[in-house]
Amino acid sequence: MNKQQAQQQMKELRELLNQYGHEYYVRDNPSVPDSEYDRKMQELLQLEESFPEFITADSPTQRIGGEPLDAFQKVQHNVPMMSLGNAFNEGDLRDFARRAAQLTDEPVSFVCELKIDGLAVSLTYENGQFVRGATRGDGTTGEDITSNLRTIRSIPLSIQQENTIEVRGEAFMPHKSFLKLNEQREENGDEPFANPRNAAAGSLRQLNPKIAASRNLDIFLYGVGEWEAGTLASHSERLEYMQQLGFKTNPEWQRCDTIDEVIDYVTYWEQKRPELSYEIDGIVVKVDHLAQQEELGFTAKSPRWAIAYKFPAEEVVTTLRDIELSVGRTGVITPTAVLDQVRVAGTTVQRASLHNEDLIREKDIRLGDTVVIKKAGDIIPEVIRVVSEKRTGDEKEFFMPDECPACGSELVRLEEEVALRCINPNCPAQLKEGLIHFVSRNAMNIDGLGEKVISQLFREELVHTIADIYRLERDDLLQLERMGEKSTANLLQAIDASRENSLERLLFGLGIRFVGSKAAKTLASHFETMENLQQATFDDIIAINEMGEKMADSIVRYFAEDEVKHLLQELNGLGLNMAYKGPKQQDVEGDSVLSGKTVVLTGKMETFTRTEAKALVEQLGGSVTGSVSKNTDILIAGEDAGSKLDKAEKLGVAVWNEQQLNEAQDE
Repeated sequence: MNKQQAQQQMKELRELLNQYGHEYYVRDNPSVPDSEYDRKMQELLQLEESFPEFITADSPTQRIGGEPLDAFQKVQHNVPMMSLGNAFNEGDLRDFARRAAQLTDEPVSFVCELKIDGLAVSLTYENGQFVRGATRGDGTTGEDITSNLRTIRSIPLSIQQENTIEVRGEAFMPHKSFLKLNEQREENGDEPFANPRNAAAGSLRQLNPKIAASRNLDIFLYGVGEWEAGTLASHSERLEYMQQLGFKTNPEWQRCDTIDEVIDYVTYWEQKRPELSYEIDGIVVKVDHLAQQEELGFTAKSPRWAIAYKFPAEEVVTTLRDIELSVGRTGVITPTAVLDQVRVAGTTVQRASLHNEDLIREKDIRLGDTVVIKKAGDIIPEVIRVVSEKRTGDEKEFFMPDECPACGSELVRLEEEVALRCINPNCPAQLKEGLIHFVSRNAMNIDGLGEKVISQLFREELVHTIADIYRLERDDLLQLERMGEKSTANLLQAIDASRENSLERLLFGLGIRFVGSKAAKTLASHFETMENLQQATFDDIIAINEMGEKMADSIVRYFAEDEVKHLLQELNGLGLNMAYKGPKQQDVEGDSVLSGKTVVLTGKMETFTRTEAKALVEQLGGSVTGSVSKNTDILIAGEDAGSKLDKAEKLGVAVWNEQQLNEAQDE
């Protein structure tokens, strides 16, 4: 095949695959089976490998994500991405319609759209090519997340329109993708995302586009910014034209001639909301005619021609059948309500948080009660109240046990604590939870050794203590479900690599009471070795900035335990690093110009990545925070510093450039 033939074949394959992708991801009506799509994709990949000079930006192969970025660049929105005013009831909607009617001479019609719970973004196309995607940011300045948005398969990489078009919409994570992602995170020992909105936002703000590509995000487009594509008379016409161009718009939008029709639409979707495959948190109502939108104009914060109706938190009635108890890694006993299955805010719920015994008493919750539940912030199911008028007399009062449900040890309530606690160090539930914590991301970060694998190992009695993890062998792992040769080899490699972690990860992983990841790093950088920390006195620890009496007492008591001494000897013998690998304490003391200073980093730097700049500031004795406030001492600003620089100048905060940071390490 010559170059001309290859170029033509690649063009035909791109057009065909983009057509297949549009049918599958936008129209939800695939014309070919997945196997045919995969075959054509493989054919294109092989041609692109042989003829890389013919790869184009709109090739479907470019959706897999490129190289990781050091930081996101700032993007100025030529047309501000303004937020909307809120309506919370029917009266607010009627007031909105009345104000619109008073400000324009012609009758007002409306367009209603589902308010998708995701991340607002803008997409810019020039000469038909997708060239830039950005977050809303503060409405004036956002972040360039083009590489991540390219991975969303419902976003067309090219359109049949040569003029500049900027369309706006909401990127979101469907329920199916959200559940799958959280299952994977829990297996890996990572904290699950609280809701699909946070998951979508977190995915699109990853510096590594390959992570975004793996998250199966989607998008609905609903509006425009810059628009050179000719004149259309109404918002509804724009939505139709955007769909013709290949953009994915939400099919549930509706044009309404009266506010009564708008209210009917709102009422309908309040009831039908749980049936959707994605989250919505309200309805957006817009004046349809663009001339009227222009006539109505804007307030300082929002357009007068649109409003967002926010759904109230959904409350559902069900029956509480039982109260189960779980034991955490610190021994705290947590009660959870077991309910008759019910749908709340789009998900099926059968369990709800009860927090502690005092809450059960305060709300007079009994077994068999009819209860009202809701999702706090549309996230965590909790019991709000008892429907006492529905009691029959058969309900039973619940009493917390005197003994641990996992090991039978006596439960205690420590001074000034609400929770009951098991203090048996050999409690199996605590041991298992402690192992899960030890391997988690902020601790030893052993990839592949998540909660499910730990539970299997514990159930098969292959691990009992932390040290047992480092004694695992190939044959031990192969007997577990879903553990083949490759996954076993990868896991053993990850376990082995964790031996080299810096001391603070091990300290946090040990689960010492009151010692979080930040305190662990402070202790590690101060004492430098595990041996030094073991020998530290209460006064040694309390002398460190940010170390309180409770924490110091807990640390001293922990290292005084014979079991702890034996465990650390075992871990040392198994080759775990017992020293701090970060900036040494002596390196950050003395007369450094940054000693004790609170520093904020912003903008793009030429000689440092953000991580390197942060490490240098800490090495020079400073601490790095994320936002500018009156407590900020220095703002170090690179290119495109944006709003943080403006705020620093208003507050009189000292502003450094990159050269001054470089010079500080030489002083």
